[in-house]
Amino acid sequence: MFKRKHILATVLLLVLAIIFTRRAFKQNGTYIDNFLISADIFSIRDNEYPHIPHDMSTNALLQQGNGIFFLETTDRIDEPSLVLCGLESAARVYPDRPVVFFMKGLKDIVTEDDQREARKHFSTLSSFNNIYIFPLRLETIFADTPFLAWYEKIDPTQEKHWTHVKADACRLAIIWKYGGIYMDTDFISMRPIPEDTFLAGQHLNGTSNGIFGFPPQHKLVWELMESFVQNYKGEVWGHNGPVVFIRIRNKYCGVPQFKSLDPIDCANVSYLHPERFYPIFYPSWRKYYEVWEKLPTFSDSYGLHLWNYMNTERKFMLVGSNTLVEHLYQKYCPVTYESIVRNVTRQK
Repeated sequence: MFKRKHILATVLLLVLAIIFTRRAFKQNGTYIDNFLISADIFSIRDNEYPHIPHDMSTNALLQQGNGIFFLETTDRIDEPSLVLCGLESAARVYPDRPVVFFMKGLKDIVTEDDQREARKHFSTLSSFNNIYIFPLRLETIFADTPFLAWYEKIDPTQEKHWTHVKADACRLAIIWKYGGIYMDTDFISMRPIPEDTFLAGQHLNGTSNGIFGFPPQHKLVWELMESFVQNYKGEVWGHNGPVVFIRIRNKYCGVPQFKSLDPIDCANVSYLHPERFYPIFYPSWRKYYEVWEKLPTFSDSYGLHLWNYMNTERKFMLVGSNTLVEHLYQKYCPVTYESIVRNVTRQK
């Protein structure tokens, strides 16, 4: 009888201990497969970010050469919804690749906690464990490239288009160092680009520097950097961006003549048809902010460039407008869209 009571008492104590433990851990842990694990036990504080590497250096994260890169070369921290949509859409289309956002105004990222705090600043992105945010340090990015000597001599205060010029340089240096795909922040990704090494036609005669992909240390990227420095004209808009790409393209391929949507080989680089990213060309950029009687499918495009530089009228995605851009947000960056809807609802 005594043994039976002792066993019942022991079982009761164990049950109470489990209940107490679950309640105590619930504040600091996360359920994994129905088991609650205390974060402190494993020194992991936010289990929602399981893929954050212990080594927070860009070299450790990007050693596979398959990153998707975005840039913010001003000191801006609070990004507009179009930038967040671009990042979210890329994270969705490329779930197994790191999507990296370099920001000039961001403090140094040294620890895992630093990375978590940076991600939490963008609440719509915090649920995507393949998005990483790093500070943009020009001296570091330009080191061991033709840009460093150029950068050390230049006076940014005398540069008419400095914000854009340094962005033109940074994208080349980043792809040279790490390899992967560069995208402007006003790109919305729709489906994976099937090419790893590519340039993109912007129109039948032009070449884009707003999206391109190369493996690390590709010789053509080095040549693009050298051409940038040797032919630099800071006062001429676009001369150090698309014109650099057109110059090197012409050297090897002339003007590619498309007979179909298939890519053209240009010095062992796939040259993609303008329809792949620019089905709406810049003179018609307002169409993204208009209501369409029949929505286009963009079935031949991998992504869309929304021509934000042309948007001097400050048009933006308006909830309930039924515009093309609203439909794009709903389909390709739904978390960003829902966040905007909640903000609008709260303001009413």
